[in-house]
Amino acid sequence: MRVLVLCGDYWHPGHVARQGLSPLVQAGFNFDWSEDPREWSAEVMYTYPLVVFARSNEGASDERRPWMTGEIELAFKEYVRKGNGLLVIHSGSASYAEFPVLTALLGGAFTHHPAQCQVTLEPQGSHPLAAGVSPFTVFDEHYFMDREPDTEVFMASRSEHGVQPAGWTRREGQGRVCLLTPGHNLEVWLHPAYQALLQKAFHWTAHTENAR
Repeated sequence: MRVLVLCGDYWHPGHVARQGLSPLVQAGFNFDWSEDPREWSAEVMYTYPLVVFARSNEGASDERRPWMTGEIELAFKEYVRKGNGLLVIHSGSASYAEFPVLTALLGGAFTHHPAQCQVTLEPQGSHPLAAGVSPFTVFDEHYFMDREPDTEVFMASRSEHGVQPAGWTRREGQGRVCLLTPGHNLEVWLHPAYQALLQKAFHWTAHTENAR
């Protein structure tokens, strides 16, 4: 499966996503990388069945200029509505509160996080992404989220600061969206349980969950 990965911002260097997803090449995923927001185009995005969105609205790693626009958020919505998949990881939910079309598409947005701490991820409900997943603990930023009511939560995050939704899905037209909040540190991406969850999320968002 060909996957486009949008990553790299002021707070989240692109190499974390690159190294964090590299083990999944052995599972049959071919990743193309875009770390410069100026490279984005709707035409390129449509050549992929799945986009991984791991970039906050902070521009490239050496700047903090916002890159999202009203035109781009509408393009993302149309991309998913036509049957494609969007997997949002960690920073992909951050700094987009002023773009209501995008936050509605994602099913919510990041609000804040305390200092990094031990965070336990716990599967919830009967969603297929929760099936076979056991609770696991990582040292990470505990993301606090605003969530839309039309989302289906399949994972919660728990720390000394409370409990938050950490994984949810929603549908937009013929397409699918999955959002995962863990992932500030490379060690989180490389945790075996998170690797398994990422692989499941790729297949679910791309409508290939029965093709494994």
